This record gives sequence, C-alpha cells and structure tokens, in this order.
Amino acid sequence: MADFSDQFNFSQRSTTAGTILRIKLENFMCHSSLEIEFGDRVNFITGQNGSGKSAILTALCIAFGSRAKSTNRAATLKDFVKTGCSYASVLVEIKNEGEDAFKREVYGKSILIERRITDSSTSTVVKDYQGRRISNKKEEVRELVDHFNIDVDNPCVIMSQDKSREFLHSGNAKDKFKFFFKATLLQQVDELLNKIEEFLETAHVFVLELEKSIEPVVKELTELQEKIKNMEHIEELAERIKEMKFRLAWSWVYNVDRDILKQRSIVDKRKSHISTCKAEINQRLEKIEGFRSSYANMKNRCEQMTQKTSEVKRKQDDLQENISAATKYMLELEDEHRRKISDVQKLMRHVKSLEQKIHDIEVQNLQNTQAEESEMQNKLQALLEEVDAANALLTRLKEEENAMSESYQAKKEELGKIVAQIEVYERKVRETKSNVSELQRHQTNKVTAYGGEKVIQLLRIIESRYRDFEKPPIGPIGVHLTLAHGDEWAFAVESAVGKLLNAFIVTSVKDSHLLRSCARQARYDYLQIIIYDFSIPRYNIPLNQLPHTSHPTTLSVLQSDSATVINVLVDKGGAERQVLVKDYDIGKNVAFDKRVANLKEVYTAEGYKMFSRGAVQTVLPPNKKARTGRLCSSYDDQIKELEREAMYLREQSQNGRQLKRAAEEEVQDLHEKLQNVKVLAIQYPLSFSVYVKRRFSVERQLGSKKLAFEDLKRTCTAEASGLNASSADEILDDISSVQAEIKGKESLLESIEVTMTEAREKVSNLKSSLRLLRESANEDIGALNKAEEEFNSIGKELDELEATKRHYENVLNEKILPGIKQAEAKLEELEQDRKESYEKASFICPESDVEALGGCKESIPDQLSAQLARMIQRLERAKDKCTESIDDLRMLYEKKQRKILKKQRTFENFREQLQVAQRALDSRRAKFNRNASILKRLLTWHFNGHLGKKGISGSIDVKYEEKTLNIQVTMPQDASRTSIQDTRGLSGGERSFSTLCFALALHQMTEAPFRAMDEFDVFMDAVSRKISLDTVVDFALEQGSQWIFITPHDISQSQWNWSVKATPDGAILRPGASMVKQDERVRKQQMAAPRS
Repeated sequence: MADFSDQFNFSQRSTTAGTILRIKLENFMCHSSLEIEFGDRVNFITGQNGSGKSAILTALCIAFGSRAKSTNRAATLKDFVKTGCSYASVLVEIKNEGEDAFKREVYGKSILIERRITDSSTSTVVKDYQGRRISNKKEEVRELVDHFNIDVDNPCVIMSQDKSREFLHSGNAKDKFKFFFKATLLQQVDELLNKIEEFLETAHVFVLELEKSIEPVVKELTELQEKIKNMEHIEELAERIKEMKFRLAWSWVYNVDRDILKQRSIVDKRKSHISTCKAEINQRLEKIEGFRSSYANMKNRCEQMTQKTSEVKRKQDDLQENISAATKYMLELEDEHRRKISDVQKLMRHVKSLEQKIHDIEVQNLQNTQAEESEMQNKLQALLEEVDAANALLTRLKEEENAMSESYQAKKEELGKIVAQIEVYERKVRETKSNVSELQRHQTNKVTAYGGEKVIQLLRIIESRYRDFEKPPIGPIGVHLTLAHGDEWAFAVESAVGKLLNAFIVTSVKDSHLLRSCARQARYDYLQIIIYDFSIPRYNIPLNQLPHTSHPTTLSVLQSDSATVINVLVDKGGAERQVLVKDYDIGKNVAFDKRVANLKEVYTAEGYKMFSRGAVQTVLPPNKKARTGRLCSSYDDQIKELEREAMYLREQSQNGRQLKRAAEEEVQDLHEKLQNVKVLAIQYPLSFSVYVKRRFSVERQLGSKKLAFEDLKRTCTAEASGLNASSADEILDDISSVQAEIKGKESLLESIEVTMTEAREKVSNLKSSLRLLRESANEDIGALNKAEEEFNSIGKELDELEATKRHYENVLNEKILPGIKQAEAKLEELEQDRKESYEKASFICPESDVEALGGCKESIPDQLSAQLARMIQRLERAKDKCTESIDDLRMLYEKKQRKILKKQRTFENFREQLQVAQRALDSRRAKFNRNASILKRLLTWHFNGHLGKKGISGSIDVKYEEKTLNIQVTMPQDASRTSIQDTRGLSGGERSFSTLCFALALHQMTEAPFRAMDEFDVFMDAVSRKISLDTVVDFALEQGSQWIFITPHDISQSQWNWSVKATPDGAILRPGASMVKQDERVRKQQMAAPRS
C-alpha cells in the first residue's frame, strides 16, 4: 500500500470537469424563479437573511440525490415546493470537459441534471448539453456522482448553515473524528481492510471444512481397527453366550419359584380380608338398628310440635286482625274528638265576636268623632303593612328566582353529563360489537387477523403466481407463531412484536418486487416486506447474550416450525432481549433498578413498555388502539368477555336513558316554575309603586282631618254618648244560646274521651297478648327447628351407614371372593409352569453346572434374555463385519492411511498460504496505521499553518483507538501560553476562525470538483472576518477547484468595509478598503432583499 501523502496534493490537478456552471430554481422554497451562473474558481453569494441564499445549497443537495431529511430543511421533498404552487424544479448544469469528463461522447461539453418535485411524486432527468433527455434513472445520477467524487453529505464538499453552526458550537471530539475520518478516505480504506479480513476468515472456515471432509476417512480407519479387535473377541463372546443360555434356563425356574411365593402371600392376605369385611358389616348393622328407632321417635315428636306451632300461628293471626280493627276504631274516635274540639273553639270565637260587638256599640259614640281620623290611620297602617309585605314578597321572589336559576343550571349540566355518558356507552357498545365481529371472522379464518380480507386475496394471488418466486414467501408472520405457555403472555408479546405480525418474508430483492406487485393487485397498501436468507439455520443464542434474569423473554414464549420466522424476530425485533413480566412494579425493578445485562426492553402483562437509553428512563403506557388477542389459541373466551361487556354497557346506557328522561322532566318543571317566579317578580314592583303613591295621598288627607277633628271634639262631646239599647239586647240573647250549645258539645267531648281511653286500653291489651303469644311461639318454633335439624341429621347418618354397609357387601361379593378364586387359580398355573421349566432346564444342563458358574437365583429372566439377545446381536454384527480375514483388513487399513496422509499435507499447504495472506494483511494494516499517523501530523501542520495567518498557534490530537479528535488553540495575547482544548472557551469569532482553519486543513487533504460553505463567518468580528475571507480566497485560488461561499455580510467595497494593518501592538482596522481582495477569478453576486 502506497503512502497517502501523495493522494492529498491536489493543487495542480485540473478540476474542469464536474464544476457547477449554473443553477436554476423554479418555485423552490422561497424562490419563484432564480438562475445563477458560477465562475470556475471563487464565487461569493451575499444577501440579507431570508433572501434564499441557503436554498441554493439545498437545491444542489436535492439535485445530486439527497433526501429531504438529510438537508435538515424539510421532512419530505414536497415541503420544498413554494406555498401556493403545484410543483418545484431544480436544474443544475455541470461542466463536462477535460480528461475526467463523464461519457463525453454521450453528454457533450456539459451535463444537465433536472429534478422535478410535485405533491405526489418526484423525478430526475439527466440531459446532454443541448437539453436532450439521456436518462431518467437514479442509477445514472449515482454513477455520475461517483465518477466526479461528489459527496454532498460530506461537510468538506457542502457545509450548510446547520453544519457550520454545528462545527462552530460543537465540542464533541467524536463528531470531529468522524468528520476527519470520512474526509481523508481513511474510513473507506479501513472498511476495505475489514472486508479483506472477513474474506480471510471465510477462507479459514473453508479450510476447516476441508479438514472436516477427511474425518470420515479417519473414522473408517478407526472402524477397521475396531474390526480387527472384534475378530479377536468373537470366540470369547461365543463362550459367554453359551454360559448365558445356561443361566437363562435355570433363571426361569427360580423366577417361577419367586412368583409362587408371592401368589401364596396374596391368597393368604385376601382370605384375611373376609373376616375384616364381615366385622365392618355387622358393626354397621348394629348402628343402623339404633338409628332407625331414634329416627321413628324423632319423627313422631316433630309431627306433634308441628301441630302445636300451627295452632299458635292461627291464634297469632287472629290477635293481629283484632289489633288492626281496634286501632282503626281508635283512630276514628280521635278524628271525631278533633272535630268536636274544633266546633267548640268556633262557638267560643263566635261568643267573643258578639261580646266585641257589644263593646263596639258602647264606644261607638266615642269613636264617631274620631271615625275619620281612625279610618285614615287604619288605611295608612294597612297601606304601610301592604308596602312591607309587597317588599318582603318581592325579595323572597328574587331569592326563589336565583335559587331556581341555580337549580335549573345544575340540572341542565347534570343532563348534559348524562347525555355525554350515554354517548360514551353507545360508542363503546359499537366498538365492542365491531371487535366481536372481527374476532368471529378471525375464528373462522385466523389469517384475517393479520390484514383482514386483503391478506386472503394476497395469498390467493401468491398461490396463482407461485412459480414466479425463487422461494415461496412466508407470511403473515403471526400465522406461523404460537404461544408456548397458553395465553398468559398474549398481550405482552403482541405489544413487543405486534408490528411484525402482519409482515411477509422473502429471500431476495426480486421476490420483494414481485410480492409488492401482488400486494398492489390485491389493493393491500403499506405491506411490510422483509428480505431474509431462508437458508440460515435457526439461531442458537448463547446464554451470555441473553438477559440475565429469571423472567421469560419474547423469544422463549413463542414457538414456530419455521426457523426463518424465529431468526427474523431476533434480527428485526430483538425478541431474545425483550423481557416479559407480570405487573408494573416488577417491570420497573427489572428495567431500571437491576441493570440487567443484554436487556433491550421490558413489557408487562398489561402492555406497559419500559426501557432506558443512557440516563433516560422511559415508560410507555399500553396502546389502547392496538389489536390484541391475535396470538391466543382460542377466541371463544375473548368473544364471551366482549359480549358480557357489551351487555353491561347496554344496561348502563338504558339506565342512563331513564336518568335522562327523569332529568328532562325535572328541568322542564324547574323551567316552568322559574318562568312563573319571573312573572311575579315583574308584577310586584308595579304594585309596590302603587302602594307607595297611595300612602303619600292618605298621609296628606290625614293631616287635614286632624285639624277638623280638634274642632268637632270641642262641640260634639255630649251628642256622642247615646247607645242603641235594642241592638245590645239582641246580641246578649245570641251569646246565651251559643254558650248553651258550647256546654252540649263539651259533654259530648267527655263521652268521646272516655270511649277513646277504652279503645286505647283495648289496643294495648291486644298488643301485650300478641307479644306474649309470640314469645311463647318463638320458644316452640325454636324447639321445632332444633328437632327438625336433629331429625335430618339422624336421617343423613342412617343413609351414610346403609351406604357404607352396601359398600362393604359389594366389596366382599364382587372383589374379595372373586379375587381369592383368581389367585388360587393363578397359583395352580404357576406350580404347573414350575414343573415344566424345571424339566427344560435339567435337559439343557444340570443345576450344579450353573451353581459352579456363580448361580443365577437373583437374576431376572427378562434381563438375562435381553443381555443374551444383545450378545447374540453383537456376535452376529461382529461376524458380518469380519467376513474378511485379518490380513485383508490390515492391507486396506495401510492403503487408506497413505491416501489420507496426502490430503492432510495438501490442507497444511492451504493453511500456510492463509497464514502468508494474514501476514500480508497485518503488514497492510500496519502501513494503514502508519499513514493514518502521517495524516494526523499533516492535519496538524496544515491547521497550524492556517492559524498562523492570524497570529494563533494550535494543534490537533487524533486518537484512533478512542475515535476522538481534540483541537488545542493558543491565543497570542495569552501570557500563560495555556492551550485551550475546548473551542467553546474562545470568543465567537475566534472559535469560528479556528473551526474554519480545521475545515480548510481537511479541504487541503480531500478532493472534489466543487466545494460550498454557508455562513461560516457569522460569529466573527471584523478582524477575524477579514483574515478568514483572505485565508479562504487564497486557499481556494491555490487549491484550483471551484468554491462557493455564502455569507449574509456585504463584502463589496464601501465606507463601512475595513482592511487589516499590522502594527507592533497587533492588527488594526483601516476603513475604506474592500473586505475581499480583487481578482478576476473571484466572482461576487448579491441576492435581492427579501419581500415583506
């Protein structure tokens, strides 16, 4: 690998091809129509904020294929269309001359790239220099971009506003390292070396497989050795088989002896059960006789007590009827008494009125002179009382109106709440019915749970185009999954992997396109398609890569016959690192407190999702809109639960309607009352004013009458003393007659009171009798209840005893006696078998020979038979394997050994070549590290050189192991000469200038046909801006490539521009000079001011 230092000396290279000639925007962002031509070297674009300068760089990025999000200016491409317009167009013309021209014979001296954006689509067209369309494929644009090395996402090519601010303010060393690593092509070389290393690992695995391929031959050699050994042991095995046959023959005899002993003990044991069973039966018979006599006595006693309590209940009913009649008669007497008292009171009031008349006649003469005055005073007093009464009534009516208004509003609010609650219940009922219908469809065909009828149509289309696929698609994934431990974790699992359940899996990009066309045919939009290699076996995940917890994971509770489905859940969903817990508290403990290794997320049985990213802990509530229950083994329980819920909601809705009707009636009643009160409140103020006017009129009349009264009082005193004697006598006669009537009424009241007293005593006596009867009846009823309980208890125990007796009789007749007969019959069979077995064993060999071999009394025939069969099989296999002679086997063994030695040497040569390649890779890795170190020093040298133009020194510390890049700057005015490692410690202009120097140092080490920088000088003071502009212009002219600088500051020559002059005390500004040096290769363009 050659040193990299030669690759970064680009100042003398021709950069004619690939530079931007012009850009034309139409309805793009804030521009309706804009066209700018660029020079071959340095281009300055200035303008006020909002004039659309940055839109030029955004348009360049979009034209060369960037996505909207990567520009940080919009979420989608249609957002770039100017408001009120239907489309946007970006046209970029690239120079295509020189030795690096791209397809010169096709495109000519320039290339036009036009990207058109509408609300629904976007298109890219590549044209030649005459505007003729050549291609509309994105691959053509990618090839062009790769040919000219145009990487618009690289900040060294296009540094936008956001990237400028990010570099000016970011102190993150890792971000600076990524920027440096990508810009210097180190990242590309590092990735290439990593791929070579992967290839070597693949070759190593291939050699291992070759070595494993000769293992069968090695195994054959081992088998040959085994055959040779087996030949030597065949005779020994035959002798052992012969001895085993002797043992087996006599083991049958000894085994029958053991069975005979066991059977005899069984017969004896079953015979002993007869006496036990008969004793139990006799014991139950004695108890049954005793309980039957007690049962009969208790039955007679209960009948007698029942008759007695029936008589008591009849008497109690009679007393209750008498009490009711007496109480009714007493109440009638009390009413009559109250009426008579009322009549007496009326007569007494009549007597008093007559006496008052007499008194009135006596004082009439005295009052005649004062009649008019008294009348006036009475009228005045009456009017005052009416005014006060009207005022009080008006106040009361207003209070009632306010109270009724409040009640009316409260009832209306209550009615509104009831109506809202009814609507909630009805909506829930509709949702529940919809869920029930959906579950019933799923129950008929489970596939519909993962996409509805559209997925059924899709599967039919896939089946019709089955032969077009390389391998049949797998899906939906949910159909291939079942829960291992019932439906306990159904909700948690669907919360974890619910998004993948509807997805389909294909094995190639071609199949994915074909499946997408099938989905469009089935009108199944937004189908999730996963491309995965079907040949990968099922993952066997090591324990050290699983969460260290006792709780299950999503992968552990799922089962599938498809290894691909399980692998997709692991790769796409991380199912092996998703832990399932019972409740919320346990989930928080596992997710946040225990710090479990290899943990991704925690899901609770209620559907909560918990995870932590760094120091941030997140808990997400269950998704109520999510479709659950699809993985359950049966939908019946869910359907029943939803139907119960729907019934409950309908009941609540019906109750709400009843409450609504009652509330509406109350609201209507309150409304009518409120209207009546308002009418009264309107009428009474009018009456009140009338009373007030009348009072003032009467007061005036009263004053005039008082004067007339004084005159009459002096002249008419004697004439006013007369009395109408005849009227008084008539009134006295009326008083006498009324008093006589009062006395008659009073005597009648006395008789009624006596009768009332007697009626009260009668009612009290009847109630006392009823109370005493109830007390005595309660004792009898309690005794009856107790007797009935004892009667029922005796009957129950009697039934249990009879059932137990029948049980023992059945056991004796159906089990014990037939069991004894069967055991005796089996004993006879065993004795006959023993006789036959003894004769056969004696024929095979004498018993003494077996005893000489060690005996076999404790051996089991079945075990010996199995051993003998295995030994015979071994002998047969050994004979089959050893059909050849030992010499033939040895010759074959030597031949195979020579053959395998040759292959082993070949594989060793492969291993040595791999080692040589590994050493070469190590050597190149070392050169890469050495060149990376050279680039680090070269970067520091360029950076320090650019800083020196302002009298600043600095260095860059790149740490490849930690992937960090730190900038150190030493300011000239710093007496301590302390280096500032964080650029945020500098002023805005100093930080911007140091960041600019860092960017220029990287620019000097990278290659691109054009470069653009936006607002790189916004935080600089005038001195720093002047130095920075001179620096970038000198660098751009020296570099030789095309540069585009965008700044909001005016760089033209004016009285407000300044130039830098060196003095012993430092740099000072001199007015009247141009901010940017004049050069024919420097082109300046001013953007129009933004429209208000």
